[in-house]
Amino acid sequence: MAFKVVFIAHAPDAEPEKHRCVIETSKYKLFVVLAKDQEQAIEVCKKLVKEEGIHSILLCPGFRHRDIAEIAEAVGKKVAVAVARGDGPSSRVSREVMKKEGWFSEKGKE
Repeated sequence: MAFKVVFIAHAPDAEPEKHRCVIETSKYKLFVVLAKDQEQAIEVCKKLVKEEGIHSILLCPGFRHRDIAEIAEAVGKKVAVAVARGDGPSSRVSREVMKKEGWFSEKGKE
């Protein structure tokens, strides 16, 4: 049996049923899915745990502590939930690129 992992990342224009892929070997199966918000992320996680038997969920750095807790609660104690984190300089570089690409709405224009 393969170890099954899903990596969930945020993208403001994501469509989870469209923006996804699977990479697998005989021992590892990695699902990658983009979600536009927390609600979509929770639904994707619950669905993949139920339908694919996911063992571990890896979340992009954009997930807040509260989001992580909600996902862990939604999928249950038998599924590992982890977060990919970078250091301060790496986070600043990523944020600047995302800002340039229009990921964040301006204050007051949300």
